[in-house]
Amino acid sequence: MPSQTDLIDRVANLKAQGEAFCLATVVRTVSVTAAKAGAKAVIRADGSISDGWIGGGCARAAVLKAARAALYDGQTRLVSVLPKDLMAEMGLTPGDERDGVRFARNMCPSQGTMDIFIEPILPHPSLVIVGASPVAVAVAEIAPQFGFRVIIVAPAADQVLFSRANQRIEDYALPDQIDGQRYVVVSTQGRGDEAGLKAALASDALYCGFVGSRRKLAALREKLIVDGLSPDRFDRVKGPAGLDIGAITPEEIALSIMAEIVMARRSGQRTNQAPDTEPTITT
Repeated sequence: MPSQTDLIDRVANLKAQGEAFCLATVVRTVSVTAAKAGAKAVIRADGSISDGWIGGGCARAAVLKAARAALYDGQTRLVSVLPKDLMAEMGLTPGDERDGVRFARNMCPSQGTMDIFIEPILPHPSLVIVGASPVAVAVAEIAPQFGFRVIIVAPAADQVLFSRANQRIEDYALPDQIDGQRYVVVSTQGRGDEAGLKAALASDALYCGFVGSRRKLAALREKLIVDGLSPDRFDRVKGPAGLDIGAITPEEIALSIMAEIVMARRSGQRTNQAPDTEPTITT
């Protein structure tokens, strides 16, 4: 069993690698349980417990289910594993939730109680900025304040305009794989509009915004569809990008774009509920 120091090092390494995982911590035990308060374990996205230990099979299924939901919506979970008699006394059935606590049944002979806190550790979302217009530069300046990792996709000569880039890509070749959520803003301002927008639409971005007029976007839509792009694919583009706040300057437009991206990112999270359908985790 790894030491606490080893576990902390493992968590630091996974965060540095940009891998999504959960940290499960036993916060309370009553009566006989295999794990005691303070025990921790790292649960990776494939459902494996790669480091640490929080007991045997008594709590495993409930913890993995909570970890799956936490990785999906980014919200913490508190799971209470109770013996059958205590659940009946409290009028509970497995899966019930009260005051933010999800209850599960302890199937082990020990029949103890164990509360486990599940904390998702997610990579920073990436904001891919395509182009080097004044709006693109302004967006790149403020995006880190909202917790975004900034990736600049622009010609080599324009890269000097950006001082806060985490990653730089010349021309308009977006990376195929990015850990964490991806959002894209195309702000080419007449210099590579078609190439930039085509590259953005080929990505799996949760948001794709185009900085430009509706007329220009309509013309690009017609051209790209003639070239074989699916109309449904193109209709994912939000253009003009940004919420309508009456923005005029590049900085104001950048603020409106970031507000729209934050709205897209946080959509549904304030309800603090996991969706009905969750991604599968192998157990």
